Parts: sequence; structure tokens; C-alpha cells
Amino acid sequence: MAVKGHKMKKSKNIHERIATVCGIGYFPIAPGTAGSFAGLILCLLLHSHIVLYITAFIILFTAGVISSGMVERGSVQKDPGFIVIDEFANIFPVFLFIPLSVNVIIAGFILYRIFDIIKIPPLKKLEKLHGGWGIMLDDLASAIYANLILQFLSRT
Repeated sequence: MAVKGHKMKKSKNIHERIATVCGIGYFPIAPGTAGSFAGLILCLLLHSHIVLYITAFIILFTAGVISSGMVERGSVQKDPGFIVIDEFANIFPVFLFIPLSVNVIIAGFILYRIFDIIKIPPLKKLEKLHGGWGIMLDDLASAIYANLILQFLSRT
């Protein structure tokens, strides 16, 4: 089964499962936002367990660098839209050390998506890095930007 703009077969290998977050990346509308939302659910479940929260992020980020790089190599484009492990994993730093409330969760999610979509400097440069690093690091920087704003707002 081919996906629009995607010549690689929809195989069942582990790297594709990780890179697409078990197929969420094939969501027909806004797959990056769908991946972020799925990551947010896991993020919220783990938020009160800081060691587990940070450990999960490190594992997801590392798996994301490896798997997204492997899947990108088999694709016809750089950072294809069906790779959503970057959005899934990097929602975690948005809420790191942030006290949660409904308003904070909504604001953090929106800020993260905006920064990831518009790629304010130097995010565009990070995206140009080779393989999985380029795929993952621009989203990490977007998350850090969102976190800094939330940190500021939570202290004012």
C-alpha cells in the first residue's frame, strides 16, 4: 500500500512502526498534530513520575533518531510527513518541570505545534541536519521554545 508522496511499501518493520508511531503517521489529516496529540496522552500519564517521564523521553528520542533516519533513507523525500515520532516524543520537553492545568496543556500544545510548523530561526537550520538528527532536533527545539514560554507564564 503506497501513501501519497511515499514510494516505500507500508512494511511492518520495527523502524517504520516506531517512525510512524504504529501508523499514526498515515492519518490523512495533519499527521504531525495527530502524533503530537498521541504523545501528549502518554506525556500526561507519566508527568507525575519525573524519572519515568524523562526516561521515556530519552528512549523515545533515541528510537526516533534511529528509526526516522532509517525510514527516511527508504523514502523519496527528506523528513516525510508520515514520520511522526518527532512530534510524538518531543511533546515531553514542552511540559518538563511545568505545573499542569487544562489551560497550560492547551497553551503548550498549541505553542509546540506553531513553533514546529513555522520553524522560527534557527529551527530551519536544525531540520537540515543529516537523517534522524534533522528530523528530531528541530522538534526538540520547538518544544524548548514552548517550554520557555510556559516557564515564563507560570512564574508571572
